[in-house]
Order: sequence, then C-alpha cells, then structure tokens
Amino acid sequence: MARNILILGASYGSLLATKLLMAGHNVTLVCRKKTADLINREGTEVRIQLRGEETHRSIFSRDLPGTLDATPPEDVDVSRYDLVGLAMQEPQYTNHTIRVLMIKIAAAKLPCLSIMNMPPLPYLKRIPDLAGMDLEEAYTNPGVWERFEPGLMTLCSPDPQAFRPPEEGANVLHVGLPTNFKAATFADEAHNRLLRELEADIDAVRLDGQDVPVKLKVFDSLFVPLAKWSMLLTGNYRCITPNEPQSIREAVHGDLNLSQSIYEHVDALARRLGADPEDQVPFGKYAKAAESLLKPSSAARAVASGAPFIERVDLLVKLIAHQLDMPNAEIDRTVQVVDRKLSEKIFAGGSDGI
Repeated sequence: MARNILILGASYGSLLATKLLMAGHNVTLVCRKKTADLINREGTEVRIQLRGEETHRSIFSRDLPGTLDATPPEDVDVSRYDLVGLAMQEPQYTNHTIRVLMIKIAAAKLPCLSIMNMPPLPYLKRIPDLAGMDLEEAYTNPGVWERFEPGLMTLCSPDPQAFRPPEEGANVLHVGLPTNFKAATFADEAHNRLLRELEADIDAVRLDGQDVPVKLKVFDSLFVPLAKWSMLLTGNYRCITPNEPQSIREAVHGDLNLSQSIYEHVDALARRLGADPEDQVPFGKYAKAAESLLKPSSAARAVASGAPFIERVDLLVKLIAHQLDMPNAEIDRTVQVVDRKLSEKIFAGGSDGI
C-alpha cells in the first residue's frame, strides 16, 4: 500500500524522498515557494553511486513509481499524511511558518522520523538519564518542540553524506557517502509496523537489477542513532577552525590518536546513558570512511558562509558530558571555537541561516 510521507526540507530530505519514491510511496517536500515551484516543474535529481560502478547515476523523481510534490509550509494539509520526516537544520524550525506547521503536526499526533543531526528534544526525553537534564541551551528555540509527545518522535542517524552541488539547481543532490539511515523505533507498535514496512519496501528496490545503496534500517535500541555523535564531535565540528574550514578527512586524520580519544570518549558517554557497545560504530570503521570525505562538513560550510546559527550537537554533547561529570577538554575546546566563530558572524551581521 502506498504511504503518504511529508518531509520538511527539500535538500537532504530529497535523498530519503527518492528512496521512498523508488519503493512506490508518495512524498511531499516542504520548502520555500521558489524551490517548490522548481521541484513541481522539473522534479528532483539525486546522484548516487551503485556498488561496483565508477560513476554516479542520476535518479530522477519523475521516473519513479511514487508521486512527488513540493509545497511551502503554509499550504500543508497535515491530515493527508501517515508519517512526517524532519530533514531541515535545527535552526530552520524557528521560522514562523515552519513553527506554525510544527504546531499542526504535533496536534495531529503524527509520528515523526527525524533525520537531523541534532536530535529533537522530545526524543531525548525518551532516554531516562537525559529526560531531566538541562539541555535547552543547545537549541536555537527549544519551544519549537514542547508540544510533541516523546513517544511520537524517533531519530534516524543521518549517516549518508550528501550535498547540493553549488553550480546546480536546488532540486539536485549529490551523495558522497551512500551509507544507511539507522532509525530507532517509536513507542507505539503500530507506528513501528509502518517503519518496518518502509524498511522492507526500500530494501526490495532494484535499479537495472542492482541493489541501490542508502537503506532505512530499523533498530529497537534508542541509542543506535546516537552513534553519530562520536562522528560529529570527531570530524564534523572540528572542521570549524579559528581560520578557514578544513575537510572532514583533515579533521580526523590530522591527528589520528587525538581523534580516536575524542571518539571513544563520546562513545563512553553514550554507554553511560545506556547504549550497548553493539549500538556503536568502531573508530576504525569511521576513520576509514572519513578518508573519502574531502569537503568540510555542512556545519563548517554554513559558518564560513555567514550563518550565525547552526545545529549545536557539539554543545549538546558538552552539556551532557558535564552533567554526567565526564567533561572532556577537547570537546570543550571545540565548543569554544564554534562559539567564537558564530559570534564573529553575528557581530559582522551574518545571514539569518533560514
């Protein structure tokens, strides 16, 4: 049965959308009107490399069995949808029309699957040791999340790396690292059946008889998506330097021993919260993947382009570490560097990042 999925965010969200469309489901992307008009006119193009092939393939939404449309947030009818995907950067949810839409989604009690690096606050409240912590400082506007029931919010580790080529239109996405989306389950088994149905449908997709990478994998553990925190603190946020941004490969491999110590400390934080070692990704596997990540992270690119607000998983992890009495000097230093760079942008009159 074709499901109707609403995805907030047409950039990274178009990757998950394409996989759902390939599986025969229908997707609405929420974005600016100009981008929505472009997508409704031309569709989307996601470039992805299949195993064993040297070049990327272009997958066009117009050629897929599912139906794609795009709309600005004020035109969304939430009653049409079975599931909501949250695929925007956390600061973008402070936009007024997005906040109004979020209120409608929360009121409709729709299950929400986040593919943000920054975990929504309601999701963190599902983890007992985090539920009572003071973590709001890490969020641009924590009030965005207060209407959502924790059990209706789950998190999907956004491990695939993708970016919009700067010379292309807003409907084009290039996948640099085609790994899997790893989702935790919801509180309600009916919603989990939906997740596992989507997982199976995406897994069954073939292109010219070949398997297509970037799957949706569903896990019972709430901690599986938190494995991304070690990667973000070791690579993505350390791309932000006092000077020009560096690539993820440079951040990780510039001092591999230091990188490993940061990575393993964040892993230890997750285990302190209740994660099983099986929920986590070994450092060696991450370091190997980082060898091919030749661009600065999206956070570093955003800071370099003048955004005064970015997702602050670095600050979130620092707050958790200090409240668990497990501080780390390198994590604190990373937060200090990011704070300083963002302050420079604010005082220089940077863009609003929305």
